[in-house]
Amino acid sequence: MSPAREGPPQPLTTERADPGPPDPRAPYDESQIQVLEGLEAVRRRPAMYVGSTGPRGLHHLVFEVVDNAVDEALAGACTRIGVTVHPDGSVTVTDDGRGIPVGIHPTAGRPTVEVVMTMLHAGGKFGGGGYKVSGGLHGVGVSVVNALAEWLEVEVHRDGAAWRQRYERGRPVTPLERVAGARPGATGTRVSFKPDAAIFETTDISFDVIAQRLRELAFLNRSLHIVLKDERTGQQLSFRYDGGIVSFVEHLNRSKDVLHPRPIHFSAERDGAEIECALQYNTGYNENIFSFANTIHTTEGGTHETGLKTALTRVINDYARKTGALKDSEPNLGGEDVREGLTAVLSVKLTNPQFEGQTKTKLGNSEVRGVTESVVADKLGQFFEENPPVARKIAEKAVAAARAREAARKARELVRRKTALEVTALPGKLTDCAVRDPAVAELFIVEGDSAGGSAKQGRDRRIQAILPIRGKIINVEKARLDKVLANEEVRALITAIGTGIGDDFDLARARYHKLIVMADADVDGSHIRTLLLTFFYRYMPQLIDAGYVYIAQPPLFRVRRGKEDRYFYTDADLDRYLEQNGRSGVSIQRFKGLGEMNAEQLWETTMNPASRTLLQVNIADAMEAEWIFSTLMGEKVEPRREFIEAHAKDVRNLDTIG
Repeated sequence: MSPAREGPPQPLTTERADPGPPDPRAPYDESQIQVLEGLEAVRRRPAMYVGSTGPRGLHHLVFEVVDNAVDEALAGACTRIGVTVHPDGSVTVTDDGRGIPVGIHPTAGRPTVEVVMTMLHAGGKFGGGGYKVSGGLHGVGVSVVNALAEWLEVEVHRDGAAWRQRYERGRPVTPLERVAGARPGATGTRVSFKPDAAIFETTDISFDVIAQRLRELAFLNRSLHIVLKDERTGQQLSFRYDGGIVSFVEHLNRSKDVLHPRPIHFSAERDGAEIECALQYNTGYNENIFSFANTIHTTEGGTHETGLKTALTRVINDYARKTGALKDSEPNLGGEDVREGLTAVLSVKLTNPQFEGQTKTKLGNSEVRGVTESVVADKLGQFFEENPPVARKIAEKAVAAARAREAARKARELVRRKTALEVTALPGKLTDCAVRDPAVAELFIVEGDSAGGSAKQGRDRRIQAILPIRGKIINVEKARLDKVLANEEVRALITAIGTGIGDDFDLARARYHKLIVMADADVDGSHIRTLLLTFFYRYMPQLIDAGYVYIAQPPLFRVRRGKEDRYFYTDADLDRYLEQNGRSGVSIQRFKGLGEMNAEQLWETTMNPASRTLLQVNIADAMEAEWIFSTLMGEKVEPRREFIEAHAKDVRNLDTIG
C-alpha cells in the first residue's frame, strides 16, 4: 500500500460559463460529421482504450506491450522477456519470440509490422492460426500504445535480418529499414516508447506497479524468465517460477500459518478451455482470490471466478454433511464460510475470451462458469476423498466460520445503514458537517478526545465532520467479523461512513468522499493509523480503490521568531531552515500530539484545504499489500520479527511519520 500526495486543493464549487442549449438555428449538415483517420480517435478519446489518462492508463501502455510478448510465450515461442525503464521515462520491452512479420501485407500493401503498429484491429489473434490462446484479442493494444506515445521504435529480428522503424504520435516518420546487428538465428521483437506528456496527467512509471504485473506473469507462465530493470534507480528484479501457480499461492501465504503444507493443485482441459487452480487454506479469516484469463488479471472476477466459488461451496458442504462436521439441524455453509482463510489462484485459457472493456478487468464468457465449476468440483472432490485429514480441517474451519457468521449477522444489524424509511441515530461522538453532498464532505477520524475537541472547534463546519476514536481499535487481522463488530469504535466508524461492510457494502452510500485519518506523530499514533488502515483494507477495500482514504500530515515543529510562527513537517526541513536563518532568537516547539495544538493551529496546518498536505492511500501492489498486512498485523510472529530485523536500519525517528 503506497501513499500518494493529494493534488492541489480543489474548490468546492467551480463556476463555468454556461454554454446554454444548442442553437436550433445553427447549421447541421454534412460538414459537421467528422471522420477520424488512423489513430486520431485514440488520441482524441484515450480513456476509451487504456482506462484513464492517469497512472492506471499510463501503466496500461507498458502492460499492452508486455502482454504481446507473453502471447508469444503462450504460443511456445518465447522464453525470456526484458522490461527496462530509462532515465527519460521511456520504456523498452524485448522478447525472444518469433518477431512481428515484416513482409508486405497482402491487403494493406504496406509492411506488416507497420500495419500492426498503425491500424486498429490488426493482429494475429483473430483466428488466423498465429495464436491459439492470447491475452490480446482486439488487435488494438500496440497500435494504441503507438498512438499515445510521443515516439515509438520497433526493432524486429527474424529470418536472419534485423529491421527497424520509428513513429511519432502514431505516425511513421521513417520507412521500415533493414539495419545491422542481426545475430544468426536470433528472433524477437524490441519495442521502445515514451508516453506522451500531452496525453497523460503523469508520465512517471512506477517500478512497483510494473514489478507486480511481471511477477504475476512469471507465476502464470511456468519457467518464463522475466527481467525488470530501472535505469533511474539501478533497481533490478528477475522473475522465474518453475512451480507456476503453486509457487504463486505459496508466495501469497508465506507469512501465514497454513492448514495444510502444500497447496491443492489441479488442472484440466474441457470443452476447449484450460482450467488450472491452486488453493491453500490458512488460519486467518480473510479470503484472497486472484483470477486470470489468458494471463490477464481479472480484478473484477467474472464467470470463471463465479464457477470456482460455486464449486467450492458445493464440495465443502457435501463433505461436511457426509462426515458429520455439519449437523443435520444446521443450515448449509455459505460462500463466505467456505472461503474464510482461502488463498487461491485460478487461471483459465480460452480461444475466444470475452472481456468487459478493453482493459479486461472482468471475464464475461457464460460457458466458462459451467466448465470451471465442473473441473473444480471433480478435482477437489477427488482430492478430498484421497486426503481426508486435509479435507476435515477445511470443513471444520468452514463450519466454525458459519457459526461465527450468525453471531456477526446479529452484530452487523446494529451498524447497518438504515434506509430512508427507517430511523437511526448517527454515533453520539460524531460531530457531523452541514453539507449533505458526499463529494465535498470530509470525515476526520481523530485520535483522542482532546485532539477531537480542537478539531471540532477549528474545522470548517460546513464540510468537515469529526469522529474521535478513543484508544486503539481492534486488530481486525486477528479477529473474526463477529468480534470486529463487537468493538464500539468500529461500530461507530462503520455507522458514520454509511456504506456498510461485507455483503452489505455499497460505495454509493458513502457519506463522505474524504476519510482522513488524523493521529499523533508518535509510535502510538502510527499504531492507530495502521490499525485503521488494516480495517479499511480488510473490510472496506472499495474505499481505498475509490481514492477516499487519506492520512493527515500534522506538523512536527513550530518555530517562533519574534511574532512570526512557521511550521515544519520533517526534521530535514527544520534543519535546513535553521542553517539558512540561524538559531538566534528562535523558540522551537516539538508537537508530540495533536492535542498540543489549539484549534487555530490545527486548522491552519492540518485541516485547511487551501494549505494542508494529505497523503492519499492507494494500493500499488496488491500482492505486496496482502503480504505486508499479514506480516505486520497477523498471528505469526516469526515473519514480523524478520521484517523488523531487516528494516531496523532504515528507521530514522520512531516518533515521526516516515
